[in-house]
Amino acid sequence: MTIAVTGATGFIGRHVIAELRRRGVEPIIAARNADSARRQLAGDRIIECDIHSADPEAFDRLGQPSTLIHLAWGGLPNYASRSHFEAELPAHYRFLTELVRAGLNSCLVTGTCLEYGLQAGELDEACSCRPTTPYGFAKETLRRELEFFREDYPFALTWARLFYTYGDGQGASSLYSQLKAAALRGDSTFDMSGGEQLRDYLPVQEVARLLVDLALLRRNAGPVNVCAGQPVSVRRLAESWLREHGWPLELNFGHFPYPEHEPMAFWGARAKLDSLVVTR
Repeated sequence: MTIAVTGATGFIGRHVIAELRRRGVEPIIAARNADSARRQLAGDRIIECDIHSADPEAFDRLGQPSTLIHLAWGGLPNYASRSHFEAELPAHYRFLTELVRAGLNSCLVTGTCLEYGLQAGELDEACSCRPTTPYGFAKETLRRELEFFREDYPFALTWARLFYTYGDGQGASSLYSQLKAAALRGDSTFDMSGGEQLRDYLPVQEVARLLVDLALLRRNAGPVNVCAGQPVSVRRLAESWLREHGWPLELNFGHFPYPEHEPMAFWGARAKLDSLVVTR
């Protein structure tokens, strides 16, 4: 089996590459800048490939992979930018459909829990999607476009709908990274929201394992929540990170307002995920 990966130099992508290699799979890495990717990721199978440039030879240059793990997406973490549907959506649709037309027969694409919009409570894959951000809208639109495309070009599509991920190497704007940076600076307090919102978090190593598990199935699984299936308050989670790492910070709750693009309490149902992969 030949597996290609886009977005391999990103936060989740680096862990996916490590997980594949742990299992004895040396992936083909598609990177916009091959030299930059080689500095970040060891290995010889790095192919320069720009998703935003039409390239009818991409499938051949990537070694005619049997499976693609598609993690790439630009414009983050600005979820409100119109670039998600003006630039990212058409580029990714063209890239993926060109690969399928050329012979790709299995693809895992990462989506987002923001496709569900402002719906609260436990959300399963049967819930209707009502995105309220350009990012969530673009991702959900891409999924639907690919489902329509499958009617003429059947291929196995798994849409891995990610909830919240944390760990070392995450973007500087994430809560985990900000907490860590404040502790390393020697700050005594850390400003945050009230922290009572309920979310669904997984460590990045577990997310990478689940993504690889799903990709190796090579099934037309459709949307699958990649989540813990258990809600946790942001306050309790932040406090657990402080205890785990021994970060001597006092959390200043209520300094920032709650985000408007998310409901106060939502988490993923993972019955479908557990039916597909082995729980560890």
